[in-house]
Amino acid sequence: MAYLLGIDVGTSSAKAVLMRESGDVVAIAAPEYAFATPRPLWAESDPDDWWQATVQAIRELFEVSGVDAGEIAGVGLTGQMHGLVLLDGSGEVLRPCIMWNDQRTAVQCAALTDRVGEAEVLRLTGNPILPGFTAPKIIWVRENEPEVYSRVAHVLLPKDTIRFRLSGEFFTDVSDASGMSLLDVQRRRWSPEMLGACEIPAAWMPEVTESPVASTKVSAEAARLTGLLEGTPIIAGGGDQAAQAVGCGIVKEGILSATLGTSGVVFAHSDEYRVEPDGRLHAFCHAVPGKWHLMGVMLSAAGSFQWFRNNLGGEEMAVAKASGRDAYDLLTASAESVSAGSEGLIFLPYLSGERTPHPDPNARGVFFGLSLRHTRAHMTRAVLEGVTYGLRDTIELMRGLGISTSEVVASGGGARSVFWRQLLADVFESRIVTVNATEGAAFGAAVLAGVGSGVYPDVEQACARVIVETGREDPGAEASVYTDYYPGYRALYPALAEQFAALAEVVERHV
Repeated sequence: MAYLLGIDVGTSSAKAVLMRESGDVVAIAAPEYAFATPRPLWAESDPDDWWQATVQAIRELFEVSGVDAGEIAGVGLTGQMHGLVLLDGSGEVLRPCIMWNDQRTAVQCAALTDRVGEAEVLRLTGNPILPGFTAPKIIWVRENEPEVYSRVAHVLLPKDTIRFRLSGEFFTDVSDASGMSLLDVQRRRWSPEMLGACEIPAAWMPEVTESPVASTKVSAEAARLTGLLEGTPIIAGGGDQAAQAVGCGIVKEGILSATLGTSGVVFAHSDEYRVEPDGRLHAFCHAVPGKWHLMGVMLSAAGSFQWFRNNLGGEEMAVAKASGRDAYDLLTASAESVSAGSEGLIFLPYLSGERTPHPDPNARGVFFGLSLRHTRAHMTRAVLEGVTYGLRDTIELMRGLGISTSEVVASGGGARSVFWRQLLADVFESRIVTVNATEGAAFGAAVLAGVGSGVYPDVEQACARVIVETGREDPGAEASVYTDYYPGYRALYPALAEQFAALAEVVERHV
């Protein structure tokens, strides 16, 4: 039986998953590292930290599992998207990576959008140019660090930096490259128009392939350091969201995923290239060859529930500490005692601003409709309902583009709650399912490694083999209640947008 290795170069750890070709996970390792915030709005990370953590993770897998290196059929890579790694002609890193959550490039984004034209940017890249994306970061380095820029020979994304360290070669995949503002997403190749507008030489860019392609092989030096066998195939892999979707089986149209982590992500497979006219959804190449995906992101999903627990759930946290129970479970139980719709109490979950469908850093959280009848239990339920309404905003945008939303795979910490899964089913008016795969993007990268190394014939058949449904919730009687309440939720942001902006100006003056 073959084994497959998936590596996820994340924001704070390098997670490695070793699995059998059956899909059974044998071992997991996730050494951590830190990232720096040297100035407000900045976020940087040392690529050498990623490499050291990756080497440690692979060695830990061998030690724990006892698997022989010769049994590993392939290595798949995934990781945080959008990060900028610059190398010189000798392959040396020129500066710390400017990460996905770095916000320093607002000026460069606006200038590049003006240069190309907003409609043309959407047509070519499927997305607005956002501060987190890669292209404006390259321009920022040119404008602010000319000595560094003068030495640039290669531009890489985080996971592809690890590929270079494993193989000595420069490759990326279409799904990860879609988040750079440099790929022609419809044609799945570098965009001459965007490279020209950015004045970036095409020679700096790695070769771009489909995700399940065996792009390179483990070098002798990397084999010595990691314990992998020299010549082991390294598969192109994918950006973290596309790889996670593969790991959840989101590889055909009509099946979506909703991830309830600190942030919330709704991800939809698309058989054709679709772009939301106002750029409110991300349109990227999928890790499935010749396919695309649409994605919406809300910034405070389960993070809103965490905020509520930390600040208003002191009683439940004390009981949990004394009894060994989970404070979230206690809060959810209280929410279940309240009727659907929280008797008119609505929560806007914009605690960190918002991204989809309202790209507004000034948006803020709101409890609307409070009355003397409302208790803390009502507020708890309203938080869960508000987050779910916010995710439905993305569902509605996808429906507007002709995407079927009949089935949604729920994942992330929030999806462990049966109550919240049923709430998703009722608010989305879709079937909610859970699956056996729980290791996220690294698991998806291992699946892609199996396709690229010939263990599985294609991505769809690989997912059919290793992913099993473990539960389902269908819309219930309360779905009609949320049909009535949801329009009120949608009306609140437009009514408050100007006040959010005005409040931000006041806060800036006085805080």
